[in-house]
Amino acid sequence: MGVPSVMVLPLLIVVFAGVYYVYNEVMRFMSKSMVRNKVVVITDAVSGMGNECARLFHEGGARLVLCGPSWDKLESLYDSLCSGSDPSKTFTPKLVLLDFSDMENISEVITEIGECYGCVDVLICNSSMKVKAPVQNLSLEMDKTVMDVNYFGPITLAKGILPSMITRRTGQFVLVNSIQGKLALPFRTCYAASKHAVQAFFDCLRAEVEEYGISVSTISHTFINAVAENGAPSKTPPTNPLWAYISSKLNTHGVSPSSLAHEIVRTVNRQNREVLLAHPMPWVALYIRSLLPSFFFAVVAAGVKDGAMDEQLK
Repeated sequence: MGVPSVMVLPLLIVVFAGVYYVYNEVMRFMSKSMVRNKVVVITDAVSGMGNECARLFHEGGARLVLCGPSWDKLESLYDSLCSGSDPSKTFTPKLVLLDFSDMENISEVITEIGECYGCVDVLICNSSMKVKAPVQNLSLEMDKTVMDVNYFGPITLAKGILPSMITRRTGQFVLVNSIQGKLALPFRTCYAASKHAVQAFFDCLRAEVEEYGISVSTISHTFINAVAENGAPSKTPPTNPLWAYISSKLNTHGVSPSSLAHEIVRTVNRQNREVLLAHPMPWVALYIRSLLPSFFFAVVAAGVKDGAMDEQLK
């Protein structure tokens, strides 16, 4: 008995989704062995995404250097990673106090990071300071602080670690950036400017260090939605793992810390040059910005009054 023609397309979608799900599960399993013994530095490891990223790399056997502005939070993360972990399969993380809003001691911090394991294989620049306000309400001091955290801090750290990577002729930089490094929106002048600047720096760096065997990856994502990860309290999460995976892909409201952390691990393993994590609206906006800039500017200007467009594109 043949399959009705009307059922062919849904069946193909389910089959391809199943194959894609299995492929991702296999790659996630393989990624744990691929990061083993690598020295991985994570800035702002105490953030929600930083916590998830640290957990994945720790489980994979990486030698972690966890950086953050709060020593108490770093110690709490340290305890959570070490409790219950197998010492024969994991390394005890190193902790380094790092606050990009205070650039006076950055050279000492770079030295401390280098001394943890003697080298750095992967630097994950995750720090970010978000500001949303009309331009006339932002002081120049605030602009400078945002630039320190989002631009000068990451590039200073990258420049400090780069000579060692060049000497060893290996290494990887991973910039966890915002989609606003590609798409500027109203009320985020200094934030978008800092994200554009750091994106440009690492794009240039990629070409300059390729001859030394050093890779540079950038991950541009929409807003991080911790609520989406936990799900709405009124909804029961799918029990079937395949359907849960499909449902997560259909969710268009931001990216969860867990999804972003898994993407970072994949990016480290595959050494992808550029990754864009976004739901359809930002993708469309990026194309319109390139192909029909006048139309894009008119829509964004109208969105300032409406507010709805701005929220969709964030």
